[in-house]
Amino acid sequence: MPQTQSVNYSFLSKLKTHVSSSAVLIFFTVAALICANVPVVKDWYFSLWQNTVSFSIGNFNFFSHNGHDMSLGAVVNDFLMAIFFLSVGLEIKREIKVGELSTREKALLPIIGACGGMIVPVLIFYLVCPADPAMQRGLAIPMATDIAFSLGVLASFKTRVPLGLKVFLAALAVADDLGGIIVIALFYSSHIDVMFLILSAVCVAVMVAGNIFKCRSKAFYVIVGLVLWYTMLNSGIHATIAGVIVAFCIPATLKKGTGHYLERIRENVNKFPVIDIDDQHDTIVLTNEEIHTLKSIESAADKMISPLQDLEDNLHFLINYIVIPLFAFANAGICLAGMSFGSLFSGVGLSVMLGLVAGKFIGVFSFSWLAIRLGIVKLPKNTTWKAFAGVCVICGIGFTVSMFIADLSYSGLGSAGAQLLDQAKLGVLVGSVISAVAGCIVLNFTLPEAQD
Repeated sequence: MPQTQSVNYSFLSKLKTHVSSSAVLIFFTVAALICANVPVVKDWYFSLWQNTVSFSIGNFNFFSHNGHDMSLGAVVNDFLMAIFFLSVGLEIKREIKVGELSTREKALLPIIGACGGMIVPVLIFYLVCPADPAMQRGLAIPMATDIAFSLGVLASFKTRVPLGLKVFLAALAVADDLGGIIVIALFYSSHIDVMFLILSAVCVAVMVAGNIFKCRSKAFYVIVGLVLWYTMLNSGIHATIAGVIVAFCIPATLKKGTGHYLERIRENVNKFPVIDIDDQHDTIVLTNEEIHTLKSIESAADKMISPLQDLEDNLHFLINYIVIPLFAFANAGICLAGMSFGSLFSGVGLSVMLGLVAGKFIGVFSFSWLAIRLGIVKLPKNTTWKAFAGVCVICGIGFTVSMFIADLSYSGLGSAGAQLLDQAKLGVLVGSVISAVAGCIVLNFTLPEAQD
């Protein structure tokens, strides 16, 4: 029972973080759309991301790709998103070890649902989108579910949503992210540079060796990870994958085990005299020895948290309030002046929108329904099929990773690619909004009324 309460508390804490970050994400998305369409700031907005960025030592610029300085937009999409994928990788590894993907019973339903939520949207995109090789590059855009937005929508219903449904959606979004990472690694790599690829392999070997020799310094893995990012950026493999590799190399275990540090804390606590409860408000001046003992307790408590969980916790603020909002501000700015509403009813825009709205729902619900009917898994506790269907509709909110894959799909194709990218982004925005609104309507009619 205590373990269950601990898991629930951990999940609810994560839920609150995603809810607050989703509000910040919405603000910067709206700000980007305003900046991209208001004449006074429009030119400034689009030129901002073309400025080059330099972090140089002598003639070496860390933010350079194939000998050319990177633009601010490229730094956001390649470097900051690598930090985002580092956070995603840490979350996936933790969920696999101790979370909602740690056992077959917990992991199977969200993984099956995620598979359907990736396969069907890709199929719909393929069938709806014209058979143009340039357009078809965006097949993977509607695969992802945005965890911040989707959990934010569920949170608006507060206690009406069973915990099992919230956990299912969160675990499915994590599995979706893993699928997106695999797709990026396999299909969005460019010409391979063997020398930088070898250097990348050396960086990975160094981190693996760090694990073998029980190195638990986060600084060690971060520094090697920065080198890995640079070598992968120039190797031809997409640089964001470096974040995932680093995450899976971060140790999830302690150097001496939990029991060792717990015993050390107990021994140090027992060194303090027992204080009469009536004197609990009195101020006691500590001796130097007692201060040293307190610092020993603090050190032992810090070492009880694995590097993986500690780094994941430290990254929350950076990811939720800086990286993702900045990514949204840089990528959600679509100039609507040259677009017609009809672009949503043809080509890439329609394919992405249908992939998210119809594909995600059909895929997640049908695969989950079949698995449950066959007795492979069970429906989440304290829920109904109608409420479960409402959550499946919300899975069509695919903002962050969908936008990222859209940029990978169509950037670098000239003016035609820029038009396709804008259409894809519009499809992502509209499809996500429709999924959110439709999901809210379904859940409002299917969830039990709130208890007073």
